[in-house]
Amino acid sequence: MTLRLLLTFLLAAAPLAVSAQLAEAQTRLKSAVTEVLAVADRAGSRSALPEKLRPVLQKYVSFETMTKRAVGPGWRQFTADQQQQATQLFTTLIIRSYSGKFTPGEHPDITYNAAVSPASGRVDVPTSMVYKGSHYSVTYRMEQMQITDVVIEGVSLIANYRSQLDAQFKKGGASAVISSLTQSVSHPQ
Repeated sequence: MTLRLLLTFLLAAAPLAVSAQLAEAQTRLKSAVTEVLAVADRAGSRSALPEKLRPVLQKYVSFETMTKRAVGPGWRQFTADQQQQATQLFTTLIIRSYSGKFTPGEHPDITYNAAVSPASGRVDVPTSMVYKGSHYSVTYRMEQMQITDVVIEGVSLIANYRSQLDAQFKKGGASAVISSLTQSVSHPQ
């Protein structure tokens, strides 16, 4: 096979691979949403939702990546134990916040728009959602078929937490971040 033929083949195959990746990401997101809604319907009460949703969300969301990015550059200064503790706390915080938005039995009307790949290894799946009469634009950012950020009405979940956690880190390092997360988990709003 000549080099030119090989390059032609590789260039022709690349769009197909990206297209398949986009379709796979959208299918995975739809599966995640369907599974979350089914679990929410069976939860019985709003107070039971966080623990019922935890295993489902952990299957589809990379909480470690989310925590690392929410903490920012200071993450590298955390010990392995501090990283694990911060991830556990951040996971609990996100799951509580997420599950607090649900009312068992009430489903949003979701339109999945065409997925895009804005950067190598990343797929964004934009959606339009109507829930309890309100319209929302929600984009799920995915890497390796795991959700790594959620952008609601143009506001990144990770960027929002990063502004808070980075400020905590600058005040008192990893222990300040963990203390802040512990307080948020212990005293939900």
